[in-house]
Amino acid sequence: MKRVVIAVLVAVALGAAGFIGVPWYAQARAEREVEANFAQIRQSGATATHGKVAFDLWSRKLTIADVKLESASQPPASASFGTVTATGLSQPDSEHVSAASIELNDVTMSGQAAGPAALRISYKMPQLVVKDYAGPARFAAIPAGTGTLDVYRALVQQFVAINATSITVPRTTGTMDGGAATGPAEFTYSGLSFDGIKAGRIASYKLDEVTFTMSPQQPGGKADKMQGRIADIVHHDLDTNALLALLSPDAAKDDRTYRVYGKVTMGAYEINSSAGIRMRIDGATLDEFNVRPSRLQLPALIAALPTMPSGPPTPEQGRDLMERVAGVYEGMAIRNAEIRGLAVETPQGPFKLAAIRADLKDGKGDIAVEGLDGRAPNGPVKLGRFALKGFDFAGLMHFAAKYSAAGAKPAAADAAELFKMLDGVELKALTTPYTTGDKPVQIDNISLDWGQFVGPIPTKARLVAKMAGPLDPSNPALLPLLVAGIDTAAFDADLGLGWTESAGTFALEPFKLEVSNLVAASATVSLAQVPREVFTVDVQQAMIAAEKIEAAGLALTLRDLGAVDVLVANYARGHSIPRDAARKALVDSIKAIGAQVAADNADVASAVDALGRFVERPRQTFTLKLSPRAKVPAMQLAQLIAIDPPSALAQFKIKAQTAP
Repeated sequence: MKRVVIAVLVAVALGAAGFIGVPWYAQARAEREVEANFAQIRQSGATATHGKVAFDLWSRKLTIADVKLESASQPPASASFGTVTATGLSQPDSEHVSAASIELNDVTMSGQAAGPAALRISYKMPQLVVKDYAGPARFAAIPAGTGTLDVYRALVQQFVAINATSITVPRTTGTMDGGAATGPAEFTYSGLSFDGIKAGRIASYKLDEVTFTMSPQQPGGKADKMQGRIADIVHHDLDTNALLALLSPDAAKDDRTYRVYGKVTMGAYEINSSAGIRMRIDGATLDEFNVRPSRLQLPALIAALPTMPSGPPTPEQGRDLMERVAGVYEGMAIRNAEIRGLAVETPQGPFKLAAIRADLKDGKGDIAVEGLDGRAPNGPVKLGRFALKGFDFAGLMHFAAKYSAAGAKPAAADAAELFKMLDGVELKALTTPYTTGDKPVQIDNISLDWGQFVGPIPTKARLVAKMAGPLDPSNPALLPLLVAGIDTAAFDADLGLGWTESAGTFALEPFKLEVSNLVAASATVSLAQVPREVFTVDVQQAMIAAEKIEAAGLALTLRDLGAVDVLVANYARGHSIPRDAARKALVDSIKAIGAQVAADNADVASAVDALGRFVERPRQTFTLKLSPRAKVPAMQLAQLIAIDPPSALAQFKIKAQTAP
């Protein structure tokens, strides 16, 4: 019995010793592990210190006080934490650690960008909380002397290695100083959160509000205080693996497309300036943002940043910069970017824009502004839509880089390449003053498109336009219209040009033009045997190739909407005779001229007779068709028209008629 009692007492004693010793051992191990991690940071030449380390075994809670870090790079970046607290710690294996939560308190960070523009920036965060963290037990140290690109890549790689349910930062304040251009600035982020972090992907990023103040220096040395606010920023499906691809040393060989993030939305954006300028954007959206590493060339761009000049660049530096900007355009793709409800108030008056829309892929895209409401010196201006279609941003940068040297001028062939940098222009619902206090010019629609290139020359084009505007009373040429009571002219046009290589034809079709209250015209003009070689900037080559071109025919229709009455009234006023007499005199004059031209051509006589009837009776429609009798070389025809019109007409069968 005595032995049993002694055995029980020994067991109790050993248990008590274990109860006391295990927490002591866990505390000591925690201190060693923390110090080992900090020592690993110091291996790269950085400064890394910490205060008291406390570990509670039963709650698995680790607390590190007074953490201070400073990089070895110049200029250095630094970070400090009042306390770092991890709860619910566990280690599923020797390489990984997890925690129910990690909380950083009293966080401060600061740094300065390298290069001539010394941008200094600092952050303060009272609290940063990570939920359900899982990641490496130790992160790899960044070696001393590592370049900026390698640092960025290492940081992104370390982020890719962690998982977390969420990261939240309730409030962040900061300062920034970039010199006179921006002046000192202060900013505050509220309600920052990242959700669903796994394998480098972030399900969503949210920022409730950003507020900022800055004091940029204006010309003359006067500072302008600006205050701003951005609300409700949300990103969906961010992928930092795309950043790794961009930062890879082999990025130049990677021609794949990576999606950086999906849907992006932003709420109101407001700026107020002490100079009296106020701006507001109701919101913005973006459906998708993609990158292509081989075109973007981010490693080369980052490597060049420290060498960028602080003053005006030399021609060589400017050329290099424009080439890099072209690469940025070529390496990005944005889909359905939109800014809505832009309003600007200035001392000169208000300016409003309903929307700005953009799409970009491979350096080329569409950009449009809609719903402009502003003011010109002569009065108010309204615009429904203005768009550049297929605008080649990258191509324009490459072109500018090629001729960035002072005095460099592009050759004709190179200048023609500018046609390829735009597919078309569209303008809708423009109302603008013609002169102060006068009736406005109204453009319902102007649409100009071109394409189907042979070299730098477009072989297809289309212009559609509808507009109206007041006639200038000071222009003597418009006096007949003004006297007739026509003080506004409206135009409706649809003009097309196109070459069909398989058929060797080039046609002006459609050709429709209507001038309100005057005339409506439509026509088709076609050429045959048009060779590819005629489309060149080499004038001599084009002239040689043009010798093969043949005239294929013409069809013209004129519908009188009042032009004949204006013509008759102007003739009557000029000769001081009644209108009926003036009309008869005009018809007789047409017949007399026709008799001279049509002496040996019955077809011409018939056409002149039809034209006379067109003038004799208002509101008639005149049609004319020319068909070649045989092969009619276009170059010879042009010469005949200039020196011998009757001979030129003799090359064609002519049909003309006038009908109500």
